[in-house]
Amino acid sequence: MSKPKPIEYANASPEVRAVFDDIKTSRNVPDVNNFWKYLANDPKTLKRTWESVKEIMAPGALDPLVKEMLYVAVSVTNGCGYCIASHGAAAEKAGMTPEMFGELMAVVGMANETNRLVNGYRVPIEPAFEK
Repeated sequence: MSKPKPIEYANASPEVRAVFDDIKTSRNVPDVNNFWKYLANDPKTLKRTWESVKEIMAPGALDPLVKEMLYVAVSVTNGCGYCIASHGAAAEKAGMTPEMFGELMAVVGMANETNRLVNGYRVPIEPAFEK
């Protein structure tokens, strides 16, 4: 299988251009990130993913900073360097300080360690936590 190539706006189908236009308008940016350009190789996946991201990352019960920091935390655990960089930049833009990032990484590290310890020791869940 050959490596996919990014789809640039000038070479995009009308369906892909519509999604790219929505991303640029929604995010107030002149161009879309590489992630979207590569997803454009499958227009249905591009559209579905953008619609989901737009809905889930919109302000709600959790503010945008919290959502971006959660995205960074999951991306660190999943080992996605691209997502760490992209959502790290978005979190900084939303107000994340270096101190907040440091605490976030401490929580991620601790959660990963204790999760593995719990799994390794097969610790049973207390009834009080089963609510």
